Amino acid sequence: MENLVALVTGANKGIGKQIAAQLAAAGVTVYVGSRDAARGARAVAEIGGDARLAVLDVSDAASIAAAAGQVAALDILVNNAGISGDGKTADAEDLATFRRIYETNVFGVAAVTNAFLPALRRSAHPRVVNISSGTGSLTWATGPQFPHSGSYAAYRSSKAAMNALTVFYAHALAGDGIKVNALAPGLRRTDLNATAAASGGDPAEAAAGAVRLALLPDDGPSGEFFSWDGTPVPW
Repeated sequence: MENLVALVTGANKGIGKQIAAQLAAAGVTVYVGSRDAARGARAVAEIGGDARLAVLDVSDAASIAAAAGQVAALDILVNNAGISGDGKTADAEDLATFRRIYETNVFGVAAVTNAFLPALRRSAHPRVVNISSGTGSLTWATGPQFPHSGSYAAYRSSKAAMNALTVFYAHALAGDGIKVNALAPGLRRTDLNATAAASGGDPAEAAAGAVRLALLPDDGPSGEFFSWDGTPVPW
């Protein structure tokens, strides 16, 4: 699996930047997706290797189309861009927040994936990795892992919807040989929200799990949900 090309959305910081850096270190040509060109350019310089800038706002159709026109060949798509909002429960959250979060975390994933499918279908080893969240697992949300607090309802439900898209894309694209999987990165020290910012979790550790899915062998799984350490996560 040589001369691979990857695109990582939301890659100018946090877990996305670490994913891009680890792929570049493995010899992959990596497009660093960033809404802000200046921040993206700084990330590209810091990552090094064959990292390249792709100005990409996953909530903007024109931006997605422009990026798809820039990236003619693609083997790996990592849908990492995501936003969290506040920690409110569903009954206390306003609809505008739900719409804003879903626009990036759900509709953005579908829009970007569909835009880059022509390039992925030309790849000999196409992979799609969706960065989800263990808090989006409905099994865990109704079990002892996450008590029934219902906090971050907009974010968590958007990740549950992303998980469903992972399954549906895996089914739809199986005939094209495109493997589609979701990753629960664990709580990491990022600016996603206040809880994450206060965490001691290393983003690089989560990124390593995403890279494993990005570089899956041809007999690897598809339509599955994995934790950062490779263990299965229930839907």
